[in-house]
Amino acid sequence: MRLLIIGRLNGELVTASKIAMNRGAAVTQADGIEQGLAVLRAKGADLVMIDVSLSIRDLVAALADERIRTPVVACGVATDAKAAVAAIQAGAKEYIPLPPDPELIAAVLQAVSEDGRAFVWRDASMEKVVRLAEQVARSEASVLITGESGTGKEVLARHVHQTSNRRARPFVSVNCAAIPEALLESELFGHEKGAFTGAVARRIGRFEEAHGGTLLLDEISEMDVRLQSKLLRALQERVIDRVGGSAPVKVDIRVLATSNRNLLDEVRKGTFREDLFYRLNVVHLRLPPLRERPADILELAGHFARKYAEVNGLPVRPLSREAQGLVRENPWRGNVRELENTLHRAVLLASGSEIGPDAILTPEGESLAAAPIGPVERAAQVAEAATRGLVGRTVAQVECELILDTLDHCLGNRTHAAKILGISIRTLRNKLNEYGDAGLPVAEPGGVRMAAYG
Repeated sequence: MRLLIIGRLNGELVTASKIAMNRGAAVTQADGIEQGLAVLRAKGADLVMIDVSLSIRDLVAALADERIRTPVVACGVATDAKAAVAAIQAGAKEYIPLPPDPELIAAVLQAVSEDGRAFVWRDASMEKVVRLAEQVARSEASVLITGESGTGKEVLARHVHQTSNRRARPFVSVNCAAIPEALLESELFGHEKGAFTGAVARRIGRFEEAHGGTLLLDEISEMDVRLQSKLLRALQERVIDRVGGSAPVKVDIRVLATSNRNLLDEVRKGTFREDLFYRLNVVHLRLPPLRERPADILELAGHFARKYAEVNGLPVRPLSREAQGLVRENPWRGNVRELENTLHRAVLLASGSEIGPDAILTPEGESLAAAPIGPVERAAQVAEAATRGLVGRTVAQVECELILDTLDHCLGNRTHAAKILGISIRTLRNKLNEYGDAGLPVAEPGGVRMAAYG
């Protein structure tokens, strides 16, 4: 944990700094906002703690302008309630009263380090993924994590980092889909002063910020193919070039990447470099959608109910039996993200000692309990969910998954699998050879794949 304190270290701030260091934080101090920004550009930080007497609004605006996403916490004398409110309105995530409470500072540091993303699972299908993730976490291998939007790919990536040998070092995430193409190179590799219009000072990029730790390239499939070649060099040689720079910079990082697309299809279309795909896909983890891990649904629902009750200062209420039935039977097209939003609403709308079915609403405010679900309707829901799972995928993708899943079901027995699929053993062998040449795991006789590409 890297903590930057902005403000003169007098009295209470000195105490806060010592408490943070005793809790394992590496503390840097800057007297004012400009000096603090210089520290962030040069070294980065996981959390900024700023004296409430300084202009928090100016700091937050400057961070936004320079695309520095470090959270800001304000601190000031305990009796200054107006300053606390103004700090939150200006963009601070939290307000810490001074003199500092050691447990409060510890809680804030812990919340930032965990980033509010608890990793919760119970289903056997997720257990396999998690065990494989933990098995490879201590290695330096690149990991590719795939799955539908909302399945928790970034959460799994953080879990890999937290169980790795780099867990005490930074975890830096870059959403390749959220940053304009023209700015992504500077975001990743940094830039020198004057490299382009608006580059008023040197700024380190995410590669340097993650030095010694883990860099997550979220939705890597959205990266322009021209930038992929520079990324490949950085991964191969562990050196980067800042935009406008003249000397290479060495970096020590472990790279994780996520995608909700089939990268092999992107390779075939020419939108993703094949050599970069194999560089990233040393280990592949596929996160199943929530509809394929039913045991996780109520476990996650209970977790979110407790989390948002605590966040909003409300009593923790369990889900009623009827509400549990609604939650369990919903197809959750948006996966864990949709479930979390639904439970957040339910916590706010619930009354009484339990969260009832009337509080389980859609984003449009419609109740999931509006109509009873009978066997016919439930079968239609299942069929619709299965169809939705095919939308946006090619025939070749669906065929590949069907063949590999059938082979898993037959424990690698080619003859049995060919009979179930209704194809000749020769056709099956040709297909499996094709998948093996493409780098996909194929079950050997007597076993199943360690991971499946989807």
